[in-house]
Amino acid sequence: MTIDQFKKIKIDDSPGVYFFQKGKDILYIGKATSLKERVKSYFSQDLIKTRGMLLVDMVAQADNIRFQKTRSVLEALLLETELIKKNHPYYNTKEKDDKSYSYIQITDDEFPIVKIVRGKSIENFQDDNIFGPFLSTIQLRNALKIVRKLFPYRDEKCIIGKNKPCFNYGIGLCPGTCVDKISVKDYKKQIDKIKIFLSGNTEKVLKILEKEMNILSKAKKFEEAGKIRNKIYALNHINDISLINRENGQNNNMRIEAYDIAHISGQSMIGVMVVMENGEFKKDQYKKFIIKNQDKADDARALFEVLERRFKHDEWGSPDLIVTDGNKVQLGVAQRFFKDSVSIVKDDKHKAREVLNKEILKDKNIKEEDIIKINAEAHRFAIGYFRGKLRKKMFK
Repeated sequence: MTIDQFKKIKIDDSPGVYFFQKGKDILYIGKATSLKERVKSYFSQDLIKTRGMLLVDMVAQADNIRFQKTRSVLEALLLETELIKKNHPYYNTKEKDDKSYSYIQITDDEFPIVKIVRGKSIENFQDDNIFGPFLSTIQLRNALKIVRKLFPYRDEKCIIGKNKPCFNYGIGLCPGTCVDKISVKDYKKQIDKIKIFLSGNTEKVLKILEKEMNILSKAKKFEEAGKIRNKIYALNHINDISLINRENGQNNNMRIEAYDIAHISGQSMIGVMVVMENGEFKKDQYKKFIIKNQDKADDARALFEVLERRFKHDEWGSPDLIVTDGNKVQLGVAQRFFKDSVSIVKDDKHKAREVLNKEILKDKNIKEEDIIKINAEAHRFAIGYFRGKLRKKMFK
């Protein structure tokens, strides 16, 4: 499709989902805060730089663009995910096949739990209780925060049977499954609404809520009817500014994790993980790992141990990129756990000399200087651990 062909298509300036097509075949599905501006970005002169050759080829193949408006970015995000899962567009291959991405899973418990899981832990991707994939775990977490305010649900911290209120019940995010405040039947209705909403069908959820409100009004249960009326209003006026962080190729609002291995003359080996989200360091999410096998100062083996332990923690979420310190060996170790990894090779003065596998930075629109910055932060954090230990020895 050429820029002149694109200019003939009238596209609304609203949130929604867009489709690049060749004839009846859907080549690519995407979401947008502004459909007009987002689709326009595919015809910019720097498309190769911001999006990569794959999407340049997609635009050249396309002969039509369709779109579907939504009320909010959240609705667009959920609808995009559902449509990719249903249609399997060729140029969305990355989104539907990579098991390192995150999903929402609703368990089969009597009072089901809603949680985030990584793709590799899911056996059946077509399960009606699985929603995804979501390319950004950060975006997914923010989406679920909005969903949970609308439809409170039980999480893994809500224990059934102890009759002790969980933390989220106190702030209105749990319906009271922990303290017997909601029946199995009513909680199932709540879960059904969540499933429909996660499938991108907000219209159906609104109809269900309107029906419930009318029944309560006829029964003169005006307070309960008022709560549902407020929920209907909230659904039509979702405040989802937290989700507007990947538009127009601005992917540095992503989660990057950097790892470093450090030791003192081959002794007391440790590994560290530092985190950058939305371009800012998240020091409350930094981790230290005491290496269990201290027989030999083997950085690659230590990195394998660190990543193996890290990826047992699904509750930490999934990164968009992993940065390691080292050569092709360390990069290979990282890619065994997470495909989208880069490694920084240092010179004799421990300065960054080369970034291995840096071509993926273009696809994600991440600046090389940010990768070097987070790598340096990981090294600083690791060295700081040893300096702290030395200071404690000096003052003993």
